Amino acid sequence: MKTLLVLTIVGLAIYFVAGCATSHKPLPTAGKVDLERFMGPWFVIGYTPLGIDSGAHNGVEHYHLADDGKIETTYQFRKDSFEGELKTLTPVGRVYDEETNAEWRMQFIWPFQAEYIIFDLSPDYERTIIAHPNRKYAWIMARSPQISDAHYESMVKKLEAEGFDREVIQKLPQDWSNDRERLERIRKIGKGEFSTEE
Repeated sequence: MKTLLVLTIVGLAIYFVAGCATSHKPLPTAGKVDLERFMGPWFVIGYTPLGIDSGAHNGVEHYHLADDGKIETTYQFRKDSFEGELKTLTPVGRVYDEETNAEWRMQFIWPFQAEYIIFDLSPDYERTIIAHPNRKYAWIMARSPQISDAHYESMVKKLEAEGFDREVIQKLPQDWSNDRERLERIRKIGKGEFSTEE
């Protein structure tokens, strides 16, 4: 099972790296990002399934800024249902563009690194869009498990305006009524170091 997981992650890394060669114009970023303020949990509202996270429910991406400057990342979701098995991925990010902090490199497995663009960020740091320059992958995230339909549609339209196909994004179900202990633990961790123990 672990071998399959590793092969899947390697496959994802290759997809991302191969997608770097693109005829598209450079993807704009959200501008200057306050890195410390950006840390902590983000609930995944819309996403591009990558195979390993197809059927994800209650997805959360958590960022912790380590003392060495690396961004410790934990992506957790329940597989196929709200009661499904809890899956965890722990890539490591680093800031690539230190002038804006809006362009990172994310490493799932050495030596592959994926481009990670903070494409859009609300002024209150409550909603964000993460995107890949090849226009094939994007994630809509928020500080809370739900956002309004109007906000979601507005964020999808921002992606469409930059050449993304709406079909690459699907909603990720969020309902924490039966997962309250995990939700409380995530909120308690805040911007601190994430523990993967359930």
